[in-house]
Amino acid sequence: MCNLPGVIPAIKQHEEQFIAIRRNIHSHPELGFEEEATSRLVAESLRAWGYQVTAGLGGTGVVGQLRCGSGSRSMGIRADMDALPIHEETGLPYASKLPGKMHACGHDGHTAMLLAAARHLAESRQFDGTLNLIFQPAEEGQGGAARMMAEGLFERFPCDAVFAMHNGPTLPVGSFIVQPGVLAASADIVSITLTGKGGHGGMPHTCVDPIVAMASIILALQTIVSRNLPPDQPAVVTVGSAHAGSASNVIPDSAQLELTVRTYSPAIQRQIEARLRELVTLQAQSYGVEAWMDWKPVTRVLVNTPQETRIAREVAEGMVGPAGIVPLPAGAMGGDDFSWMLEKVAGCYVVLGNGVGSKGGCMIHNPGYDFNDEILSLGASYWVKLAEAYLK
Repeated sequence: MCNLPGVIPAIKQHEEQFIAIRRNIHSHPELGFEEEATSRLVAESLRAWGYQVTAGLGGTGVVGQLRCGSGSRSMGIRADMDALPIHEETGLPYASKLPGKMHACGHDGHTAMLLAAARHLAESRQFDGTLNLIFQPAEEGQGGAARMMAEGLFERFPCDAVFAMHNGPTLPVGSFIVQPGVLAASADIVSITLTGKGGHGGMPHTCVDPIVAMASIILALQTIVSRNLPPDQPAVVTVGSAHAGSASNVIPDSAQLELTVRTYSPAIQRQIEARLRELVTLQAQSYGVEAWMDWKPVTRVLVNTPQETRIAREVAEGMVGPAGIVPLPAGAMGGDDFSWMLEKVAGCYVVLGNGVGSKGGCMIHNPGYDFNDEILSLGASYWVKLAEAYLK
């Protein structure tokens, strides 16, 4: 492992222990709301270090609370724990042992970083106030943040501010993105079912073909961004899944589409929804097909608040210098359900460079991705220094 500026020596001393924890989590990935083993590992570790632990919040979520001194301020730090339904193709010795499940987004690293910080904070206790460490389930489109909040997260563990971090492939190791305002897009999942009348592929005139309607809808959807939105408003409408039929000579009764919709503006989000519903309904009618649509909000527009971002940036600059603070790459439309937390509590979401090229540069949600262990101690040190700075 390389020696990065800003890493706390005591955290570096225990680095191999937390790399082993990270790789163990990586080998045994658990999907959203299934993070039983990961949650047990987190809860047992926090208890051993002296945290007051609440398990089972939001299904498999864990909160570790540590009070120090007499300060009235409180803060939260969130790490996500869930894996993705992807078959790993890294060939690593610690690759997933579960076919079709993989830590392809680095949540194993996020969990290990916060655990490493938790141990150091419990030992050093160089802060004054209340620290709430939030280990969240089901970030990947299943609403883990919203469920924890619905079950009383911030009522039971009040926070004056809340922070989160994500690794950033293609960003150099030792770099941070820390900026106020919008940092991540809203993300909605749209499910569409088209119902027609199936029959023999050789007699299409006796059928109502949902596949033809589906093809027309897919093409029509491409006009929403290009022809209905202002050119200066970034947005994405992507059809990621299209399913219909099972034989070449059979017209099916139905066809299904799944889309992701992403924007940086609630107003544009509403405009896209209205136009999408109109297009799908009218296109389906023109082919004699019935359309059913389900619109599921997954994340909100993620907005970093100014004061909390200033503190977060000062800490990052103190570790890596001003040159280590880089801007959000143009065209990035990722989403994170930490945005739900930021709608209720002030805070900041930062990105930590995972590396470039063959070392940490593979994009997330890819079967070849792996979290870069070189940044684990840097991320843990950042959490410690942020907690100490915020809870002076």
